[in-house]
Amino acid sequence: MGKRPSIDTLKLLALITNFNDPDWPDHLDTESGLFTYYGDNKTARGIHDTLRQGNQILRNLFDARHSPVSLDHFPVVLLFGGSGQYRDMRFLGLAVPGAQNLGPDDDLVAIWRSKGPDNFRFQNYKSIFTILDVPVISRKWLNDVKAGNAVSSSHAPRLWLEWVSGRRYSPLYAPHSIDIRNKEQQLPKTAEDYNILSLLHEKYQDNPIGFEAAAVEISRLFMPDIGHCEITRPWRDGGRDAVGAYRIGLGRSAIEVEFALEAKCYAPNGKGVGVRELSRLLSRLRHRQFGVLVTTSYLATQAYRELKEDQHPVVIISGIDIVTTLKKRVGSLDQIKRWLESL
Repeated sequence: MGKRPSIDTLKLLALITNFNDPDWPDHLDTESGLFTYYGDNKTARGIHDTLRQGNQILRNLFDARHSPVSLDHFPVVLLFGGSGQYRDMRFLGLAVPGAQNLGPDDDLVAIWRSKGPDNFRFQNYKSIFTILDVPVISRKWLNDVKAGNAVSSSHAPRLWLEWVSGRRYSPLYAPHSIDIRNKEQQLPKTAEDYNILSLLHEKYQDNPIGFEAAAVEISRLFMPDIGHCEITRPWRDGGRDAVGAYRIGLGRSAIEVEFALEAKCYAPNGKGVGVRELSRLLSRLRHRQFGVLVTTSYLATQAYRELKEDQHPVVIISGIDIVTTLKKRVGSLDQIKRWLESL
């Protein structure tokens, strides 16, 4: 609503996503209230040369978010997501650009993708929005927004006004109440995601040493602050496929915490990692070490329950975690194939 793409003339924006594009994996983290949104340059053209000027709008939104000049106007951004049923959409929240802990180099980033048989490279935006803790949007406020009175309206949400005037973020936090993920929560839900997981399993099912190397690199993508990490020799691993260090802090103030990694290349539609395999890793953890379990399947319910109830320090990277990480950090299925070949 309003004239594109200037912030001064825009009144309201609706960000719409179906969460089903494997090349552009929009993602809502309900626990942190952060929404990852990809721009509209999804074909091989200039980053700002899009039909509906969506990327120009993104650039202007984030420029204004970081501007030192206080604005008395800002477009209202409403987020809608597909429900999975035909064209049905549901309201996900009132969004504002950026996040409390992200600077101008982090919340809007131009990323590279390739397309077509010639792998033509082009750029698109990856942006981060915060969903504010505003449960209901008043129709009276929307009417005032339409009239150009979003900020001066008596119906404007207080948390949105606080952001407009002082860039104060009040995210809609939704902590997970269930710590034990079941099988369905640890595996992909779409055929496209299963293809990624099947690619890994088929490549390494007869090459466990190769999967250990891949698991280390997947862990680096999942936990970017991993420092050195080396695969242990098969006859001396002592129940650990790799050992490494995780870096906490910055510069000379940083410390390193040691970890042990176990990799299990199981069929995604087969058995999960059970109590016996988990116990093998736990029994080999040394003092002040934590564990990382990487599997193309899932951690069985009984093993997951024992892990959580006994509060063992083990990070679980299951099938869905692998897929989500590879899509986010590597890209499409073809890009993931090339990434695996490069290991």
